[in-house]
Amino acid sequence: ISYSLEILFPQDGRDVFGINRKSGEIRLKNDLDFEDVGFYRLQVDATDQGNPPLSGHCKVVLEVLDVND
Repeated sequence: ISYSLEILFPQDGRDVFGINRKSGEIRLKNDLDFEDVGFYRLQVDATDQGNPPLSGHCKVVLEVLDVND
């Protein structure tokens, strides 16, 4: 199975998250800041290597909390 990540909201969130194409593990590429963006909506797509290839997707919603205040 091969995984890919699409940032649905906000559009400029592409520099924040990355995905391991083999395991599907989502990791941060940069720091999150509640004051910049408090909410992210991602879509993870999974495609197998069958003939024909089958695919599916799920939505990941992430809310950033402000723990410093």
